Amino acid sequence: MSAFSLDELRRWPDLEAPELRAWDTADTLMLNEAGALLPGAEITVIGDEYGALTLGALDRGAASVRVHQDRLSGELALASNGVGANSAGTFVSLPLDAALLDGATLVLLRLPRSLDALDEIAALIARHAAPAVVVIAGGRIKHMTVTMNEVLRRHFGRVDVTHAAQKSRALIARQPLAETVVEPRRKFDTDLGLWVVATGGVFAGTSVDIGTRALVAAMGDRLDRVAPFESAVDLGCGTGILAASLARLNPAARVLATDESAAAVASAALTMQANSLDVTVTRDDAASTITGRSVDLVVLNPPFHTGAAVHSGVSAKLFEAASRMLRPGGELWTVFNSHLDYRPTLERIVGGTRQIERTPKFTVTMSRKR
Repeated sequence: MSAFSLDELRRWPDLEAPELRAWDTADTLMLNEAGALLPGAEITVIGDEYGALTLGALDRGAASVRVHQDRLSGELALASNGVGANSAGTFVSLPLDAALLDGATLVLLRLPRSLDALDEIAALIARHAAPAVVVIAGGRIKHMTVTMNEVLRRHFGRVDVTHAAQKSRALIARQPLAETVVEPRRKFDTDLGLWVVATGGVFAGTSVDIGTRALVAAMGDRLDRVAPFESAVDLGCGTGILAASLARLNPAARVLATDESAAAVASAALTMQANSLDVTVTRDDAASTITGRSVDLVVLNPPFHTGAAVHSGVSAKLFEAASRMLRPGGELWTVFNSHLDYRPTLERIVGGTRQIERTPKFTVTMSRKR
């Protein structure tokens, strides 16, 4: 993504749906609510998709901003967009931890869809931000629920609700209850024989989604349908179930779990630790740092949504990444919703593709790198 000024970000049109735009009215509402608090505040921004909140705060007088974005692509976009900003202020990207929030007096939070993610973030703010912190948590009304108010009230003594503006609203929280703690959740999956550990923001939590189960089952109880491999990548790993399954059944293999989501990477690392498995876990955008033609096996349960929008480009990008990293003759095993019919795309991008399993809900395929 090239650099954009703040005005250009405001005018940036939909990519393919409203949920994929770089800026929306919730960002404007939150910045307007922050108003006079911005100059001189210790500001933290969480959940900024492409940087509109961060650059908007700097544009309105903030001297510096600490920011956390779950998706690495958003973090890279902000870094690029920041080059084109006219503000004299600065920002720094940080993990979701104490350093992000230590002493913060103003937090701008795009409300996550997951209540578990909101619970985790709110607890972290309450424990580490300044006692006088003001949290402005905003979003599109269609994605907000009254339960979000209840989650915030677990961690703050006061929660106010703004009037709606252009189909957006903000919740304003004050008076942090610093004793609150939210730990990663863990659950033992008896079917797979694995502990699953999840931070708040990871997809599916401690559940194993049925697509992943279908892919594991199709590969065989002891990977008996998969060609012998010395190296494998779980691309878009989530909590790391596929990588853990590969490492458990082939301990001699070099297994890597990678995802662009910070929550997923943290969860996958905890899953490997809980199962005493030697798997490398990295945060990467479509495995961009993996050397081409170096991997024997890639497993992939691709997302087909960005936010609430169906967006097939996400899967195509991951298919291209798999094709790039696979050695000739290497295998890509993937699962997808049957109605999406990705087989022609896999044939074109990777190579010969055969159907392994198909149900009305899911299809599992194996593509061999040409």
